[in-house]
Amino acid sequence: MSANDPFARLPQAASFTVTSTTVADGAAWPSEQHSSGLPGGKDTSPQLSWSGAPDGTKSYAVTVYDPDAPTGSGFWHWAVADIPATVTELPEGAGDDTGSQMPAGAYQLPNDARVARYIGAAPPAGHGPHRYFVVVHALDIPSTGVRADATPAVLGFTMAGHTLGRAVLTATAETLA
Repeated sequence: MSANDPFARLPQAASFTVTSTTVADGAAWPSEQHSSGLPGGKDTSPQLSWSGAPDGTKSYAVTVYDPDAPTGSGFWHWAVADIPATVTELPEGAGDDTGSQMPAGAYQLPNDARVARYIGAAPPAGHGPHRYFVVVHALDIPSTGVRADATPAVLGFTMAGHTLGRAVLTATAETLA
């Protein structure tokens, strides 16, 4: 696992709280949140609840990112844009390929596997533990204006100047050799 900080070069933002009934901060993902390509994996997105967002929040975005993936650029597992400011929870499984549990107006962008859904953890066997940053971004705009077929990196670039706060939960996963 590397010590790289995915927030080091981003503008400072207030912190608020994100919790999950699926995984505790700092704990390992349950098998359901692993890739369906691994034993027990189901590509099921985690349940998330958040509170305490900064005043002026007009929408949220949610991302799941593994900075420890051996790619040179990490790996984006999930990106959801344009969650209305009145929404403060996503149920477990909301990141499926139908998007039917997404709040009205919200949409999933294609992840680094190029599918618009949550894709579970799948660190290479023997690569050691990976960190998965689950982040709720509080934004000062009602819509990012990012195209639904854009990458999570484009979403991140667009959000950088509009982020009022970040709520961060970190999960881990490791595939033994």
